[in-house]
Parts: sequence; C-alpha cells; structure tokens
Amino acid sequence: MKKSTLTVIGIIGIIVVGIVGYFIATYNSLATAENSVDAKWSQVENVMQRRADLIPNLVNSVKGSMQHETEIFTAITEARKEYNQASTPSEKVAANDKIDQSVGTMVSVIKESYPQLASNENVKTLMTQLEGTENRISVERRNYITEVQSYNQNLVRFPKNIVAKMLGFEKKANFKADAGAEKVPDVSFE
Repeated sequence: MKKSTLTVIGIIGIIVVGIVGYFIATYNSLATAENSVDAKWSQVENVMQRRADLIPNLVNSVKGSMQHETEIFTAITEARKEYNQASTPSEKVAANDKIDQSVGTMVSVIKESYPQLASNENVKTLMTQLEGTENRISVERRNYITEVQSYNQNLVRFPKNIVAKMLGFEKKANFKADAGAEKVPDVSFE
C-alpha cells in the first residue's frame, strides 16, 4: 500500500475512534446526569415520607399531653359543678376536696413544666418540626428542579442532542405541585 493510502486510513481510523469516543463519553455523561436526577427525586420522596411519618406521631404526642391537661381541667370543672350543686355541708366538703386535689395536680403540672403548660411546648415543638420538614422538602424540590434543568439542557445542546436522540435519552419532567397544593393543609387534634 502506498503511504498516502495508509495516511488516509489512519486519519479515517482516528476520526472513527474520536466519534466512538465522543459517543461513549456523551452516553456516560447523560447516564450519570439521568441517575443524578433520579437520586434527587428520591431525596424529595425521602423528606416527604419523613413528613408523612412525623406528623401523626407528633400529633398523637401533643394529643396525649393535651389529654392529660384536659383531664385536669375537666376534673376541676366537674368538682366545681359538684360543689355548686351540693346542698349539705358534707357534700360541699367532698366537692371542695375534689377541687383541691384537681387544682393541686394542675399546680404540679405547671411547676414541672415551668411557667408554661406542657401542651404549649408540645404545640411549639409540633410547629417547629412541621416547619423544618416543610423547609427540607422545599430545599430538596429546589435541588431536584436544578438537576432536571441541567439534565434537560444537556439534551438540547448541540451536538449532545444528536447523540441523546440516537441513544434514547428523553427530557425529564420538572416538579409539578399536586392540584390543591397551593392550599395550606389543616392539622387537627380531633
């Protein structure tokens, strides 16, 4: 073979190796970007699951604490009612003893929880935990949106767009809030 023919074959070989190398590098970068998008969405789901797990536990915890204090106030109310309905001195003494016992229990609860009732602290904790969880969800959604934007930009930029179409890479849908998500959810202790 002539030297010029070998040079042409060598140049063609280098071009083919370059094109194949580019395809491999592009495929790997797009596959990595696609996996990164999927991982970001998994993290969004993770923090949403945290919220789903957290809220019932916190609500039940607050309900339990409030139930204890509700029992104290119910006992005081019932004792006062008995006192007002009492007609004999012995009935009044018995009703007064119930009031003293209930008020003593209430004072103990107030002293133990310092000047604030335990339910107030639990409600504050609930609200702090919910706010923190919502902030985490917002951050993870933002990270997901950024990752999808970066991935989708790679798919539309020349010459990666040609390789992406040939290898079957498709744009990822960005985050869409659920219908009604613009409304603040109610938290009920009932």
